[in-house]
Amino acid sequence: MREKLVILNRNMNGWMFPIFLLPVWILLYVNLQNLADFIIDDLLGLASGKHLTETLRFFIFEVPKVMLLLVLIIFGVGIVRTYFTPEKTRKILEGKSLFTGNILASTLGIVTPFCSCSAIPLFLGFVEAGVPLGVTFSFLIAAPMINEVALVLLIGLFGWEVAAIYVGTGLTIAIVSGWLIGKFRLEKYVAEWVYTVKVNQQNNEETKLPFSERITAGYEAVIEIVGKIWIYIIIGIAVGAGAHGYVPEDFLGALLGKENWYGVPLAILLGVPMYSNAAGIIPIVSVLIEKGVSLGTALAFMMSVIALSLPEIIILKKVLKWQLIAVFVSIVALGIIVVGLVFNYLVFI
Repeated sequence: MREKLVILNRNMNGWMFPIFLLPVWILLYVNLQNLADFIIDDLLGLASGKHLTETLRFFIFEVPKVMLLLVLIIFGVGIVRTYFTPEKTRKILEGKSLFTGNILASTLGIVTPFCSCSAIPLFLGFVEAGVPLGVTFSFLIAAPMINEVALVLLIGLFGWEVAAIYVGTGLTIAIVSGWLIGKFRLEKYVAEWVYTVKVNQQNNEETKLPFSERITAGYEAVIEIVGKIWIYIIIGIAVGAGAHGYVPEDFLGALLGKENWYGVPLAILLGVPMYSNAAGIIPIVSVLIEKGVSLGTALAFMMSVIALSLPEIIILKKVLKWQLIAVFVSIVALGIIVVGLVFNYLVFI
């Protein structure tokens, strides 16, 4: 199916097919609530207010909403990503001073197409290029934590204000964490073999693509990325729908509310063992907030799942000694705790 869509796109001169789909996108998005209500109330004839009814209504409304927003943002980011390659990213970061490099690396982490699964080859490439260790960590923290999937879901579920908070706090954690790691001079805790490896880097000359091809690349990014993560979105929304319909209103609020000092650390401890990406975890965060969990605690939970997941730590263990991993986890966890507490007690009161 994916191959057929790509072929159809190419047959319509690349840029025409996405533009042709834009009116369809708008028509669907503005009528989602009416469609969900029609299916639940008229087609299925379910009684309003029942647990099952509201669970299904939530699911039927949120799945297409999230998918549509995801398609739009990935398309735009896919175009932006045509201007970046791993080699170009390394060249941008080479020779930068520590704090300037941390800021630049964290910002690049938002727009470049890398995730925790790319941690080892990126780490090796940065080390060989002479990028400082702290700058490398700023990039490795920002890349998975701040991504277009998380951004679009936060915009769709909570609005631009919360999405801006997410980007700002994620950048702050990545910048400060990388800067501290650089200041501690922990290079001796990188596995010795890393400094002897020569990464196979492509030295292809950069070619300038016509904008029509960049549009095609954005469309193909939608097909590829949505094709990989749609199941996580459905599972995450299904879990959120179940909690929306069946979890008592005051249960999670009493456990993880801002009145409890341990709410934020507990949320992080709950998040680290989980394996998920932003697509799967943010619908759950939406329901946590709906059930009374404070925004800071919910953001701390989300960031711990995305930035401190066990799979990423296991991957990094191949290139880092346990001392450096412990410092990395501790600094990032402390940053997430501070963010959660600040938004619980100082910002959203």
